[in-house]
Amino acid sequence: MLKISGEALMGDQGYGLHPPTVQRIAAEVKAVRDMGVEVCMVIGGGNIFRGLQGSAQGMERTTADYMGMLATVMNALAMQSALEGMGVFTRVISAIPMDQVCEPYIRRRAVRHLEKKRVCIFAAGTGNPYFTTDTAATLRASEMGCEAIFKGTKVDGVYDKDPKQHPDARRFEQVGYTEVLAKNLGVMDASAIALARDNNLPIIVFSLDEPGGFKGVLQGQGTYTVVQG
Repeated sequence: MLKISGEALMGDQGYGLHPPTVQRIAAEVKAVRDMGVEVCMVIGGGNIFRGLQGSAQGMERTTADYMGMLATVMNALAMQSALEGMGVFTRVISAIPMDQVCEPYIRRRAVRHLEKKRVCIFAAGTGNPYFTTDTAATLRASEMGCEAIFKGTKVDGVYDKDPKQHPDARRFEQVGYTEVLAKNLGVMDASAIALARDNNLPIIVFSLDEPGGFKGVLQGQGTYTVVQG
């Protein structure tokens, strides 16, 4: 399971999709899929709309969250287009039925897609408000029987404080779920970490800005943090 934020698709822009960045990330996914690895993805929607920000500005929370879910569908369709342009068969599977643009989520069908080496992109979160795409990624990874969650971020692992603001920030090679929760390290939200812990699902945090980073981490190369135990 590859989990990336919607902001990762913005490139240097302040909003929306940056097609060359989408293409670059799609190429990273293709390189891993070409290794014979079954890949599924969850992409956030923060580059278009973030439910919490809408709620903070006075919008009703449930409505704001549903709008955020729709943003994730837009990002998923963009990634599908980029991947299929590279010859990678891809399915967008939405927790909110919208048959004209993507498949509804049916677990057994999704598992079959993965067995056929198709990339599955799970969109619209869990289909429920108040749950983030981090939680959706952990839930779908558990349902699909994934071996690990790979979280692509702007930094090359988990630090004890923000490395952009604190030059003395220390990076963890490995850190436990309980420590992540206790120290509020910001890897994923608490419900996602708790679900990963309950299902013994490792989370590998790495930099998506590093070319070839996703494939490299799978081969045990590069810099990253493993959250488990």
